[in-house]
Amino acid sequence: MESERAALIQVLRNQGIENLDVLECINTIPRHLYVDESNIHRAYRNRPLPIDKGQTISQPYIVALMTEQLLEGSNPEVGNTQKVLEIGTGSGYQTAVLARLYEKVYSIERIRALMNRAKKINKSFGLENVMYRNADGWLGWPEEAPFDGIMVTATCQSVPDILIEQLKVGANLIVPIGQKYAQILYRIRKTDNDYDQEPLCAVSFVPMLKGCC
Repeated sequence: MESERAALIQVLRNQGIENLDVLECINTIPRHLYVDESNIHRAYRNRPLPIDKGQTISQPYIVALMTEQLLEGSNPEVGNTQKVLEIGTGSGYQTAVLARLYEKVYSIERIRALMNRAKKINKSFGLENVMYRNADGWLGWPEEAPFDGIMVTATCQSVPDILIEQLKVGANLIVPIGQKYAQILYRIRKTDNDYDQEPLCAVSFVPMLKGCC
């Protein structure tokens, strides 16, 4: 698997990922732990893979891009009390990447079974700085706001204003916006009185649903 990881890192470099901390996370976090057993041999390929409950583990390039863009302009280091909110724990892989880069990660997942599996995997190799909540991601985590960054791993039809409210001024929200077959990933930076948004690339995510189960 070491050679496969090295090849994946080179692919990500070739696609424009430059942040060395992000690349190191992708290189060292064991992605094969997060995929179904039938897909372990595909774990280090640059492609999304299905997981339980009709969800997916994102393509490594998208994980790296979203993380790099979240960090843009903030450059946090573990130990400086910065914290990030993740909407959509899913497999827990993106959560693990964030946990290597922020002191605290607050991760919300609407499907309890997925959250419990991700929590177990991440704790198995020592990631203790993640707080999990089985809840409706549309509500965010207001009692822990404001956050130094928010990442949404499901598509919204419009900018989720309640999440903008939970950002610190100058911090980034990374979110896919659009319909099922027409989604754009955006980096949204909160300003003193509003926000600026920048389109990044076309993506394909599951929809962000209300409620929890």
